Amino acid sequence: MTSTELKGFILTRRWRDAPAGTEIEYWLATDAGPMKVVLTSQTCVAFVEIRHRASLESHLVAKPGMQVRELALKTFHHEPVIGVYAKHFRQLGQLARALQTQSIAVLEADVRPHDRHLMERFITAGVLVEGGRTDGHTIVDCTLKPAPEFRPALRVVSLDIETSQHEELYSIALDGMRDRVVFMLGEPPSGPQLAPDETADFALVYCPTRKAMIEQLNDWFERNDPDVVIGWNVIQFDLRVLQKTADDCGAQFLPGRERRPIDWRTHPRKQGYLFAPTPGRLVIDGIDALKAAVWSFPSFSLETVSQTLLGEGKAIGDEYDKMAEIERRYQHDKPALALYNIRDCELVLRIFDKAKLLQFVLERAQVTGLQADHFGGSIAAFSHHYLPRMHRLGYVAPNVGEIPSKAFPGGYVMDSKPGFYDSVVVLDYKSLYPSIIRTFLVDPVGLVEGSNIDDPAMLVKGPQGTTFSRTQHCLPEIVTTLSRARDEAKRQRNEPLSQALKLLMNSFAGVLGAAECRFFNPKLVSAVTLRGHEMMKLTRDFVERRGYQAIYGDTDSIFIWLGRTHANQEAHAVAASLVKDINDWWTRTLRDEHNLENFLEIEFDTHYSKFFMPTIRGSDVGSKKRYAGLSTDAAGKEEMVYRGLEMARSDWTPLARQFQEGLLSRIFQGEPYRDFVADYAQSTLAGRKDDLLIYRKRLRHRLDAYLVNVPPQVRAARIADEYNARVNRPRQYQNGGWIRYVMTQNGPEPLETRHSRIDYEHYLTKQLQPIANAILQPMGESFTALTTSQKVLF
Repeated sequence: MTSTELKGFILTRRWRDAPAGTEIEYWLATDAGPMKVVLTSQTCVAFVEIRHRASLESHLVAKPGMQVRELALKTFHHEPVIGVYAKHFRQLGQLARALQTQSIAVLEADVRPHDRHLMERFITAGVLVEGGRTDGHTIVDCTLKPAPEFRPALRVVSLDIETSQHEELYSIALDGMRDRVVFMLGEPPSGPQLAPDETADFALVYCPTRKAMIEQLNDWFERNDPDVVIGWNVIQFDLRVLQKTADDCGAQFLPGRERRPIDWRTHPRKQGYLFAPTPGRLVIDGIDALKAAVWSFPSFSLETVSQTLLGEGKAIGDEYDKMAEIERRYQHDKPALALYNIRDCELVLRIFDKAKLLQFVLERAQVTGLQADHFGGSIAAFSHHYLPRMHRLGYVAPNVGEIPSKAFPGGYVMDSKPGFYDSVVVLDYKSLYPSIIRTFLVDPVGLVEGSNIDDPAMLVKGPQGTTFSRTQHCLPEIVTTLSRARDEAKRQRNEPLSQALKLLMNSFAGVLGAAECRFFNPKLVSAVTLRGHEMMKLTRDFVERRGYQAIYGDTDSIFIWLGRTHANQEAHAVAASLVKDINDWWTRTLRDEHNLENFLEIEFDTHYSKFFMPTIRGSDVGSKKRYAGLSTDAAGKEEMVYRGLEMARSDWTPLARQFQEGLLSRIFQGEPYRDFVADYAQSTLAGRKDDLLIYRKRLRHRLDAYLVNVPPQVRAARIADEYNARVNRPRQYQNGGWIRYVMTQNGPEPLETRHSRIDYEHYLTKQLQPIANAILQPMGESFTALTTSQKVLF
């Protein structure tokens, strides 16, 4: 039966070497339901420099199913190449390893078949399916074309499990679809089975064994057939525990479509970190999705995120109270445990909805060409866009590591002028690095072509003697397309798409500077960053010629002191005038001096009616990336802003952050502050702020890895785990994590087992005094002078 034309969105992709050749499988979400696309007998390709043809062909004699073809392609060294075509993808890897012993490179042999098939057709996620043979929900050997506008309506399930403290499975909750259910280990109570309370609209299904729980879960997936599984730490905990439970009880865990298992993989560099490719279904972890969308929280625990976004949380208590309460409910009140379990699923669903995470994930897949649940991957996204365009210009890509890793300049950070200021405006270059790439035609192929051009009129000169072709390049066009798409997304108020496009564009310069990228080249990334240095210096000179003073600058932003107090409306008008004049100057300069079209655009960002730039602690030198200000928008709305100060850093105590915020806000608002400093210190000494004394720090290594320098958080963690072992509780900190502790007269002690008196002097001298002096000294005052009399009286 011949397939009719339909549109779909790629959920998952995989390849395998079948007897007839490499086979590619895509699962699609379509308006007609899930569809599987299978492309059979696919041929795989790699490239070898033509000068190695004899060595290559000697290897191919014993390898059936491989052949060589002439191609009009060349390397970045202008060496012509031939194509090596293989029946099976693994043959290319074997060939690459064999020829490596002769120092012969096989190029692009690592590009996986299912990725190459999409990228060479300029497909990212939305596809148009044409032709092929249809068998139920499977389409075989069809043609795929781009359908970038298609977005599916996805069926989403939120999954969460509850376990004992030793990860023994107690219950599995599934929410988000019609069949809301909790599978509970144990025998049902006598009498009719009821939901835990009148408001709990879900089924509670008791299972006599854990094997029965897994089998019920497999049946649920087949029956309900979700497109997406979401959760919180869902791969590293929930799915991992479910897989281990299935393995331990001799069951198969089959959450994939067609009752297929997870194709577990480990991270090549991150020990213990797992990937869970699941045929036909996306698996999206809420933590990973939030981080990919650049959300920021003090902690990414479900409790913290739900309290921040939704104003409510799980509220069982700390980790030990939670485990004890789960155990109590499992033993004595299983309906209450089921309710707790499914409430976690509800929280995850609501967080996804509030943060528009699923929309962001789909738009990101459409923008990058990566599978929707593949987070990170900026190098892979760059390659997805760049390789097919590069091929059409007659080039094949180098292999990773062809250019040795070497340091290169980062973003420009201007020396700051510390102190308090009135009326500071911040101007910011819109998408600075992508704009530099577009304007100055920075490009891997363009750099290669530029080295072969003699006519200066056909070149764009870059920093450090680099030259780029004016006509042969790929990256400027890619950035232009993405930039226009982002402008359209903003016009349509599609924030998830706008964010995805912005993140992809902004990743390009970093990709060119990543040694793991096949296009890594210090000259390329320096052509971007050093051009940024030049732009910021020229912008500073322009501003100062207008009679204003640049007091700080960082990568793409410049902080301009207007020299005197300006009314808010007047400051905004000055900023608007500077923006117009700078942009006009760039347009004229680039056209007249370089014959280039200007895509550089500076924008007005913020007016600070009050602004503070501190010094580096213990010196008179201005700090970098640390400041605070009272911003005032066009409507006169005020907001305190902190960047890099203790107020904005999680490794300082709430005592310090609250003190810094209170002191700065009083100074900015012209309110009395001396009594505030003295009273705050006195209240701390009197024990009235004990709830603010908690340090929360991360253990970045195993506890036993700290041998010589043992920081306070490690000492506290060791005390905590010694106590946990004594009371027969699991040790929490052996492999890292977050620890909360206070400083006592006997040193750091964890909250789990604090027994010594608090060292209040530590908090005054190590937390409050450094913050106060950084703010007070420019005004000729000090923390000691304001607090000494109070301390004596106390």
